[in-house]
Amino acid sequence: MRTTYSNTQRLVGTAVLVALIIVLQTVGSGIHFGPFTPTLSLVPIIIGAVLYGPLTGALLGLVFSIVVLIAVVSGADAGSAVMFAANPIATVAICLVKGTAAGYLAGVVAKRLTSRNLTMGVIISAIVAPVCNTGIFCIGMLLFFRDLLASWGEAAGFSNIFIYIFAGLIGINFIVELLIDIVLSPVIIRIISAVKRSR
Repeated sequence: MRTTYSNTQRLVGTAVLVALIIVLQTVGSGIHFGPFTPTLSLVPIIIGAVLYGPLTGALLGLVFSIVVLIAVVSGADAGSAVMFAANPIATVAICLVKGTAAGYLAGVVAKRLTSRNLTMGVIISAIVAPVCNTGIFCIGMLLFFRDLLASWGEAAGFSNIFIYIFAGLIGINFIVELLIDIVLSPVIIRIISAVKRSR
């Protein structure tokens, strides 16, 4: 009976987090820092990864990736729409891999750390998720969109592609994502503690 309750609780919790990701990503698409938008929906991905483990984190990351991909294909995300026009297969791959990997790795970190120290596990997971999400994006851009990066960098006044990536393309966007996740870590800890007490 306890297993059934836990499975039901996990299913309902995951469904709520999926809905939250969809809402946050849709609303967040109106906020822009440069050509891209910060990822507000990493918070529910982190919550799911810490509560339910790496596979749930990966599932939530995949949901986030699909919502992002819809915005890319529809042209709602202007910067990514340019990428999609230049190389649709690479754009789809980057979108799907970065979010899924961010959720999975946040779950792996949480699984290893939260049993010893919940606060440390949540904070490190909150750092891992945006670093992974942005890191895979940057690697994908360098592998498949070097010419596009060079043209964006020139238009923004950067002569070096790597300086443009860190100072122009992801700088503010990544910092905002990271700060949101770190600042909300105490809230995430409270949510996780409350859910664990109710089990």
